[in-house]
Parts: sequence; structure tokens; C-alpha cells
Amino acid sequence: MSVKLKERIFDLIIILFTVSGVIVCLVPFLYIIAVSFSSNSAIVSQKITLFPIGFNLETYKTVFRDSAMLHSLFYTIVLTASFTVLSMVFTICAAYPLTKKRLKGRNFLLLIIVITMYFSGGLIPDYLLVKNMHLLDTSWSLILPGLVSVYNMIILKTFFTSLPDSLEESASIDGCTDIGILIKIVLPLSMPVIATLSLFYAVGRWNGFMDALFYISKPALYPIQLKLYQIISISQQLDIQQAEGGRGAGIAPEALKAASVMFATIPILIVYPWLQKYFVSGVMIGAVKG
Repeated sequence: MSVKLKERIFDLIIILFTVSGVIVCLVPFLYIIAVSFSSNSAIVSQKITLFPIGFNLETYKTVFRDSAMLHSLFYTIVLTASFTVLSMVFTICAAYPLTKKRLKGRNFLLLIIVITMYFSGGLIPDYLLVKNMHLLDTSWSLILPGLVSVYNMIILKTFFTSLPDSLEESASIDGCTDIGILIKIVLPLSMPVIATLSLFYAVGRWNGFMDALFYISKPALYPIQLKLYQIISISQQLDIQQAEGGRGAGIAPEALKAASVMFATIPILIVYPWLQKYFVSGVMIGAVKG
């Protein structure tokens, strides 16, 4: 067997695995889309596969007529953007000094930081801390407790360490301060990892609802995932009523859940193509480093 044939077989295997992974991820998403656009009779009879049956927009009309749902969406967008920006600022401020050998006690500081990855106070102490800081029923209770991820900070620190020391030394000789070096040299070369970590932070905040479930009781401060959780809970109760022969709502609960899931999922999916372009731009900037 020639080398070229082996390479083609290997490439074919990789393609098959990749396509299989895409299908596994895509099929449930297509099913949710199909359910959200299907008629009640098709949903109840369980005829739906990957395509809508009896095209219906009533579920989306119901979702968009819900002013509380729209408020939660826009509130979550602002919350996610604020959380992502603040998280990246504090992560950069934590990671960059730890790359400096002249920082006294940096190994001890890093050890203390890493310990927090494996040990935490627990759910009840966390709640008591948020309560004693008077953060309950405020947006800060959804921002401050998870502001910095140690895992993301270590990734960023490792990337900073991999940058050539000669660049910083040259800038320092020219009179540039540490902050100037960070802003003018380090950050432009670190755009790929910054974009990636920003995505991690944004997706984590967008999908988070447990902290809101514990810390938030005001409906005006409900993020979209907590609102979605409530809708699914109500839909499950409607399912039970219908199963017991009770009179259900005019819209099938499964359709309402599917439309709500799509309503909460589409905004974060829109971010991915923009960040993909940003990855390419950042890689090109990072490649020009002499």
C-alpha cells in the first residue's frame, strides 16, 4: 500500500468521524426546530422527525408576545456583555503579572489561586457570602461570584509566557511601561486566545441559571435561561394535565418548549460566525511577531 493511499484512507476516516460528530450534534437541533414550527396534531401524534409537519407560527407568536420573555432576552444580552468584558479585564490583570519573574511570591500566589480550582466553600457559604454583601436581587450577584475562571486565567498566562521576551525587552528599552507593553504589544498578539476565552465566558454566562435561581427573586432580573426553565416547568405541568385528561392550552407544551429553546439559543449562535472571523484575524496578527 502506497503512502498516498494510506494518507487518503486516513483522511477519509477523519472525514467520516467529523461528519458523524456533526450529525450527532445537528440532529437534535433540527428536531427542536421542526417541533417548534409544527402543528399541535403532528406533535401529539409524534409524527415529526427532522422536518416540520403542518407549518405553524403560533408558538413563536406566543413567545414574542410575552413581554417578560423579551425583557429577559435583552437583559441577558446586556448582562452577558458586561460579564464578559469585566471577566476578561480581571483575567488579564491576574494572568499578566504572574508571567513576570520579578514578581515576588508569584509561585505562592499561583498556588493559592490554583487551590480554588479544587476546593470551594460550598453552596451554602456562597449564598451566605452573597447575602451578607447585600448582593441578593441585584445583577452583581450574577457577575461577581464567577468573575474570574482560574482555568481560563491559566490558559491566558501560559499564552503570555509563550510570547518572545525580546519583544517586551525592546519595548522596555524604548521606555515603555508594563501597562504600555501589555496594551500595545501583548494584547494585540494574544487576540486568538482572548477571543476564545471571551467566548467561554459569554457562553457560560448566557447558559447559566442556577445562580439566578438561588440569588434572584425579582422577575425583572430573570436571565433568559431562568425564564426558559420556568416555561419548561409550566409546560411539564400542562403535559401532566393533558395526560390526565384535563383541558390543555391551545398550544402544545412541546411546541412551546421548543420555541422557547430556539428563542434562547439563536442569539448566542449568532456570535459564533463573528468570533470565527475574529479568530482568523487574531491568528494573522499573532503570526507577525518576528
